[in-house]
Amino acid sequence: MIKNQTILNVTDNSGAKLVRCLKILKKGYMPRYCKIGDIILGSVIKLRLKNRNLSKVKKGDLVFGVIVRSRAFINRKIGLNLSFSSNSIILLNKQRKPLGTRILGFVSFELRAKKFSKIMSMAKGVI
Repeated sequence: MIKNQTILNVTDNSGAKLVRCLKILKKGYMPRYCKIGDIILGSVIKLRLKNRNLSKVKKGDLVFGVIVRSRAFINRKIGLNLSFSSNSIILLNKQRKPLGTRILGFVSFELRAKKFSKIMSMAKGVI
């Protein structure tokens, strides 16, 4: 489960490497946890590129992102329990479109219900 102050890996080519979760953007009174497909507000901690001029984000920027992988178990209706090895995020712009042009690694099938089909089509594979 991902909550505030959790450090997440970035799995796109936007230029960021690590993001810290600052706020969970979910309906309801002060949600504590978020799962795959939820949108968060985060701050960039570390950059992937050494040349900062080529990066789409800068260190300390506030960015939106969608959770694509989580270490917490996902219970599917067919009786399958699934978990990933890391907590990962894909950065979004203000219109909720992906900031990067490539997605590194696999994403979860639960993104289809949250209407992130553009992310699913850009990914290597869907689990």
